Amino acid sequence: MTISPDAPVTTAPAAVRPRRARPDAGSDFARLSQRITEAGLLRRRPGYYTVRLGLVIGLLAAGWAAFAVLGDTWWQLAVAAFMALMSGQVALVAHDLAHRQVFRTRRASAIWGRLFGNLGIGMSYGWWMNKHTRHHANPNHEELDPDVAPDILVWSTEQARGSNGLARLVGGHQAFLFFPLLTLEGFNLHVASVRALRSPSMKSRLLEGTLLFLHMAAYLSALFLTLSPGRAVAFLVVHQCLFGVYLGCTFAPNHKGMPTFTGDDRPDFLRRQVLTSRNVRGGRLTDVMLGGLNYQIEHHLFPSMPTPHLRRAQAVVRAYCAEIGVPYHETGLLRSYREALTHLHRVGEPIRRRHEAAASSAPRPAASESRKAPDRHPR
Repeated sequence: MTISPDAPVTTAPAAVRPRRARPDAGSDFARLSQRITEAGLLRRRPGYYTVRLGLVIGLLAAGWAAFAVLGDTWWQLAVAAFMALMSGQVALVAHDLAHRQVFRTRRASAIWGRLFGNLGIGMSYGWWMNKHTRHHANPNHEELDPDVAPDILVWSTEQARGSNGLARLVGGHQAFLFFPLLTLEGFNLHVASVRALRSPSMKSRLLEGTLLFLHMAAYLSALFLTLSPGRAVAFLVVHQCLFGVYLGCTFAPNHKGMPTFTGDDRPDFLRRQVLTSRNVRGGRLTDVMLGGLNYQIEHHLFPSMPTPHLRRAQAVVRAYCAEIGVPYHETGLLRSYREALTHLHRVGEPIRRRHEAAASSAPRPAASESRKAPDRHPR
C-alpha cells in the first residue's frame, strides 16, 4: 500500500500497513465496535436533539424577527453576521440528520434534512448526501473522495503536477488564498445545489427543487422588500460570505493536511478512517461551534453516533488505537489550521516552480537601438 508523501510527519508509515486480524478474533474495528456498543454510546438521544433543534429553530426565527423590527438600516449587517452563524448551525443539524443520528428511519431523516437544508439555508440535501457519502466511504482518496478532487485547490504534489485551469492559476499560492476563497463557499453551495437538480441520479428532484426555489424566493423577497437595494446587497454579501467562512472553518480541520491515498490503496476500515482524520481539542464551546465535528475520528468510525456521545467515545477510541498501534492525531484548533495551510503551501510547490520557469524563460524586450546617447555638445 502506498500513502502520499504529502502526509504529515505525525504519521508513522509502519503503523499504516493493513493488519490482518486473526480469524477467530474478528477485525480490529469489530472489537472496537463491541466496546462502543457495550458502553451504550450508539443509543439515540431524543431529548438532546429535541432541545438542540428547538434552540436552532428558535434562534433562527429570532434573527429574522430582529431583521423585520430593525427595518432599513445599516444595523442589519449585524443581523447578517448573526444569521451567518445560525446558517452554519442549521447546516450542522442537517449533517446530523443525514447521518441518521436524530431519527432511526431514513424517511424521517430525509424529511427533516430537506426542511433544514433545502428550505432552511438553500442547500440541497440530496446533493450533499451523495457527495458526503462518497467522502465517508473513502476519505482523502484522491480518485474517490470528492472533497479532495483538484478543482480550485490541489491536495497533493501529484495533483499539482497535473493541474490546469483555476487549480494551476491558484494552486501555487493556495495557502494564502484559502481563507479568502472561503468567502465564496456559501455561494458555491447554492450554485452546486441548483446544478445538481439536472442530475438523473438526484432523488425527489421536484421536491428538492421546489424547496430550494421557496427558500431563494423568500430570502430575496425579504431582503429587497425590507431594505434599500444597496443595503440588501450588502446584507446578502455579509451573510453569505461569513456563512462560507464559518462552514469552511468547521470542516477544514477534519482532513486537510492528513495522509491521502491513490489507486488501489485502501487499508482496512478502521485505519482508513483514523489515519485520514484529525481531532481538535477544546471545551464545550468548541463542541458547539464545530457541531461535534472536532471529534472527527470518532465520527468517521461511527457516523450514526449522536453528537453528545462523541466526547465519551473519544477516550475509548484513543486508548484502543494506542493498544493496537494506530496513530491517533489530535491538536488544537489554531494548530489544525496551521497544519492544513502548511500542507497546502507544500503541495503547491510544483505549480510555483512551473510559474518561475515560465517567467524566467519568457523573452525580455531588447533595448531600443534607436535610443541615442545624449548630445554632450551644446548646439
